[in-house]
Amino acid sequence: MPGCPESFGAASRRDDKRKMGEANIVAGILAKSDGKTLLLLKPRGFCAGVVRAIDVVRIALEAFGPPIYVRKEIVHNSFVVEELRGKGAVFVDSEDEVPNGERIIYSAHGVSPEVREHSARRGLRVIDATCPLVTKVHVEAVKFAKEGYSLILIGHRDHDEVIGTLGEAPRVTQVVGSPEQVASLQVPDPNRVAYLTQTTLSLDETKDIIAALKQKFPNIKGPAAQDICYATENRQVAVKQVASESDLLLVVGSENSSNSNRLVEVARNLGTNAHLIDSCNDIETDWLKGVKTIALTAGASAPEHLVEETITFLRGKGFNNVQELEVMPENVRFGLPPEIVEAIASAPAN
Repeated sequence: MPGCPESFGAASRRDDKRKMGEANIVAGILAKSDGKTLLLLKPRGFCAGVVRAIDVVRIALEAFGPPIYVRKEIVHNSFVVEELRGKGAVFVDSEDEVPNGERIIYSAHGVSPEVREHSARRGLRVIDATCPLVTKVHVEAVKFAKEGYSLILIGHRDHDEVIGTLGEAPRVTQVVGSPEQVASLQVPDPNRVAYLTQTTLSLDETKDIIAALKQKFPNIKGPAAQDICYATENRQVAVKQVASESDLLLVVGSENSSNSNRLVEVARNLGTNAHLIDSCNDIETDWLKGVKTIALTAGASAPEHLVEETITFLRGKGFNNVQELEVMPENVRFGLPPEIVEAIASAPAN
C-alpha cells in the first residue's frame, strides 16, 4: 500500500541520520540572518487521505448536485468544512439525520460496522472517504479478533477514528491513552494479546505506551508496520529538527485535529514554546515578544492558504527572512472510491 510506514526502530534510525544534517542546515540559515527568521517546514498541511476525502465531496457535489450528506466532519478543519458547506454539503452527526435513499459520505476517519449496517437498512447510497491507512487498522482489528486475540487500541477514546476502529471488535477491544492506563488492563489470556494504534498519535508517546504493553504482556503482537501514518510521522520529524533552534513554533490546524495537537506537544516536550492556531487571527502579540526565530507548520487537514496568510501576517511583524526547510519529500497519492471514479467516467465531455 502506498505510504505504508516503516517500523518504529527503522524510523528512529532514519530520524537520527536526518537530525545532524537538518540541524546543520538550520544553524547555517540562522547564522546568515541578522534579523527575524521564519522557518517554513515541509512537508506540511494536507496529507493524501485528506486530499482524497475533500476531492470525494467536491466531485460528488459536482456530479450529483447538492445536497450531499457527510457523516461527521469530512476532515478535522473548520475552514474546509465551512467551504464545503457553502457548496452544498450537509454535515450530520449520525446517518439517522439523512433522509432514506439519499447519498451519504463517510469521513476520512472511518466508521464502525454498525454504521454501515444501519446505512444499508435505510437504503442510503454510501460513498466511503475513509483514509486507506485507517482502513488498514480496521482490517488488522478484524484479523486479530478472528484469531482469538484480546485487542489493545492505543488512542484517544472520543476521537472519531478510534470510535470507528473500536466498533470492528468491541467485545475484545480496550482503549488506552497513556502508559499509566496499561497497568489496569485485564485480559482472558495474557499470551493472546495484540495492539493497534490510532493513525494520528505522537510517535514518542505511542512508543512509551507500547513499551509498557510489552512489559505487561511479553508475548504481545503488533501490526506488521506501524499504524501511525506517514504524514503524521513526517510532520513530527520536521518539528523535531527545528525545535531547538526556534523560539516559537506555530501549528496551523483546528482544535479537534489530533495530528495538529500532537505537533504542538512534540515541540513543547522539547522545551519549545508552541501554539495551535486556526488562522493568523489567533496569533497573540505577546507570543512574538523577544522572538527572533519562528517555525511554522500545518497539520494534515489544514489548507495551504491559511499557511500563506500566516506568512503574510508574520512578514508584517518583521519576519521577512522566510526560509522553507524540506525535511523529506512526500509524494503519496490514494485512488478515489469506485462511486466517484464511475461518476467521473460518466460525466459528459466538455
